[in-house]
Amino acid sequence: MATRTPSLLKSQTGVLLAERAGLLKSPHAKLPAASRDQLDAAEREVVVDALLTAIAGAYCHLHQKRAGYANDPVQALELLRTHAADMSEAEFHMIVTGIIVDLRDAHTLYAGPTSLAGAVAQLPFLVEQYGSTDAPSFLVTKVAHGKLIADAAFRPGVLLDTWNGMPFERAVAIHADRETGGRPDARLARALESLTFRSLQYGAPPDELWVEIGFRDGPGKARREVRIPWRIVWPGRPATGVRPGAHTALRVAVSPAGEQVRRAKKLMFSGKEWRAENQRAEMARDAGWIKTRFPDALSARTYATKALGEVGYLRIWTFDVGDHEAFVAEVIRLVEQLPDTGLIVDVRGNPGGLIWAAERLLQLFTPNKVAPTRFSLVATPLTRAMAKSAFNRMELEPWIASLESAISTGEAYSQALPITDPSWCDDVGQRYGGPVVCVADANTYSSGDLFCAGFVDNEIGALVCVGQATGAGGANVWTSHDLADALDGTDFALPRLPDGVSFTMAFRRAVRSGDAAGVPIEDLGIAGIPYAMTRRDVLDGNADLIDWCAQLLSGAPYSSLHVALGKSGLTITTAGLDELELYVDGRPAEAARAMGDGVLKLPRPAAGAMLEVVCRKSGFVAQRRRIALG
Repeated sequence: MATRTPSLLKSQTGVLLAERAGLLKSPHAKLPAASRDQLDAAEREVVVDALLTAIAGAYCHLHQKRAGYANDPVQALELLRTHAADMSEAEFHMIVTGIIVDLRDAHTLYAGPTSLAGAVAQLPFLVEQYGSTDAPSFLVTKVAHGKLIADAAFRPGVLLDTWNGMPFERAVAIHADRETGGRPDARLARALESLTFRSLQYGAPPDELWVEIGFRDGPGKARREVRIPWRIVWPGRPATGVRPGAHTALRVAVSPAGEQVRRAKKLMFSGKEWRAENQRAEMARDAGWIKTRFPDALSARTYATKALGEVGYLRIWTFDVGDHEAFVAEVIRLVEQLPDTGLIVDVRGNPGGLIWAAERLLQLFTPNKVAPTRFSLVATPLTRAMAKSAFNRMELEPWIASLESAISTGEAYSQALPITDPSWCDDVGQRYGGPVVCVADANTYSSGDLFCAGFVDNEIGALVCVGQATGAGGANVWTSHDLADALDGTDFALPRLPDGVSFTMAFRRAVRSGDAAGVPIEDLGIAGIPYAMTRRDVLDGNADLIDWCAQLLSGAPYSSLHVALGKSGLTITTAGLDELELYVDGRPAEAARAMGDGVLKLPRPAAGAMLEVVCRKSGFVAQRRRIALG
């Protein structure tokens, strides 16, 4: 059982939370010892020195954060260093956490020695917002099974009125001031989420032991109130996720706290899928959904819509996958079972993950070559020393020349280069030929941002955004362990952190490609066509959103291409195309020919390894397929 009572809390604050809330299984339940009770003066100095070295020398957004928030974390840490020994334990960690939170960067987080690794504090319900930003309504959309909430009237569909006696909208706004996020709408979106789900590894436990929730069963109905205590869950890492220490671990872009919260929500409200994923079983969410080998990351199905009839729907919950090859292959398998009339790719709430996984998917939806996002390092003596270290050559060698030239040019950043090899973004090619629309929101973060940036910058289709833009997380993330390993043997080696202390940091800065080439993603995000969620959306499976996206798809140019390779022949079925070209191993197999809608039968190429079918419409490539001949 992955849901635990707070008898398993590992901090003194957590013990108090458990005992006073009356949630211990036994008053004599033994609690595991905290990883560390106190840091002495020397250990506090080590923590501050490590953060100073990393932020001053490796933090890729330092220039931007100083300019955008009139905030200097380096000076703040220098001041803290002079007073750290005289502070209480709680005060020291509160100030360190505050300095990091003030960066408004969900990639850069601090975990103190008494934090609960992997733990999430949660209230057993999910709240979502609908309506305009000027007059939002807050609705309970999911409630955990069991007797975790005393009032049976508290169920999906009730409107939230107050939070601890405060108007609910005001409570969200106040909590947003404690949240990361480069834009106000991103902070509000994260605040709404963290009111009920909070990572305890990267943040303090809730101030209150329970919350008093005022609610109404619809507009004009009588107001009720219920007291709900906080509980703790350990949702664990996904079986298919990126493993610490793996070669892919340095190529991630993810909100660590956001990923833990996503897993906790899945455990709380989708336990069947959570168990299937941990058992590595192929799983469908419910009736109508296609079974998938990545139930933690993917869902797919067909929806009937008013504007377009049947459309495909692909939900990408996370890019936290260890095997990007298998992940891409699974997405191909899913989309090839969906109708080619149109596809909705939904990445709302996606906290990110493996950069390769996000960027390689883009090629599946376009006949054109995909340009991946580019990344740069801040140009400092530390990053130059790191890049020149023999230990880091495989990872950082492409950036050495521009880091060296920055000494004489005064450039703040290295050259921006891709982390995903551009050839990998074109190694599979188009697999879905219908029009595509992508849906994101202000909680789409990190690799989710990168996916949306690539979707827009490579002109794949329209981006629809719930909120002003995506979450605006523009960086590759490294842990303190990663940085310590990379700096070992250089003049900037990090001191060994006290047991239980760690941090994550935005290390390589992401900038866009295409017409927006060079524009940073951090604090800006990717803007799209705005959409406001409706009550029907949050209670009835995004029904209005799907119909609205179908209307967008109905106005997009349509064409289709299906290729079947037989033992002796090739069958090509097309619609909406006027010219055909064939290539074998990159060489033209025959001259381009005019064509209309229908079926064309051709002989199978006698030799070669790869057949490519290219179809044009009005002179532009509209469809492309690659088929192995071997």
